[in-house]
Amino acid sequence: MADDRAQVRLNGRDIAYRDLPGAGIPILLVHGIGSSRLSWGDVPDRIAASGRRVIAMDLPGHGDSSRGPGDYSLGAMACAVRDLLDHLGIARVHLVGHSLGGGISMQFIYQYPERVDALVLESSGGLGEEAFSGLRAAALPGADLALRVAINERTLSAAAWVGDKLGRVGIRPHALSPRALETVAWLGEDDRRAAFLATLRSVVGPGGQSVSALDKLHLMADRPVLIIWGDRDPMIPMAHGEAAHAMLPGSRFVVFPGAGHEPHVDDPARFADLIVDHIARIESQEATATA
Repeated sequence: MADDRAQVRLNGRDIAYRDLPGAGIPILLVHGIGSSRLSWGDVPDRIAASGRRVIAMDLPGHGDSSRGPGDYSLGAMACAVRDLLDHLGIARVHLVGHSLGGGISMQFIYQYPERVDALVLESSGGLGEEAFSGLRAAALPGADLALRVAINERTLSAAAWVGDKLGRVGIRPHALSPRALETVAWLGEDDRRAAFLATLRSVVGPGGQSVSALDKLHLMADRPVLIIWGDRDPMIPMAHGEAAHAMLPGSRFVVFPGAGHEPHVDDPARFADLIVDHIARIESQEATATA
């Protein structure tokens, strides 16, 4: 993956992103909580290889974007997406949102419906109440102190060792995966941890997800929506995606057998192909409708 990060200061916050050139309406990838543009791996490059323009941004509080005090609500995140699109001179996009990024994408459509052509929801938040117990625990009072004490080089090394040993016998707990441990490691930094907890608590409480898009799904009934889920997702139940699919008659639901919370990591080639195919279908339908 090329080291082509760009950064711009927008309304007091630095926003980092990748912008891969291509034709047509751009595709914007919106990552999940505790992740960054890098969490997409080579998916942006794979999609761009089809001739599409692809943008992968670091949300506020994540990656190389600003991590200072501020508003980390879904509405504020959607505004950050808008600000970046305005800076890039982009009027409309195809949105691809993973986990929290799915919730932000749906919020963006709610706030700026005229700026979205198509939507892809991958293991999306905001479609039900259940959530991973670790996230619910992090929403509790005192979580900041607990994380500060618990995260250190010794505990991270021990967790990595246990994860490696379990992986050798076919057991792969999500909490001990390299990706999860990478997220935990940067929570050892005060500003990253504060931004993470502020973002988390805006959408998750001790009882589970506290923000729901279900009552607004009807606003997307006329949009082409692709829903992707791993059938072994330990973070958000696949049933949430199935329920959303049932509420959106024109949607398409695709399952990645054996995949966890990040199907784009488990099978990046298939994931990228699905995105390209989804958009090609939309363009074909639009061309037929205007012919």
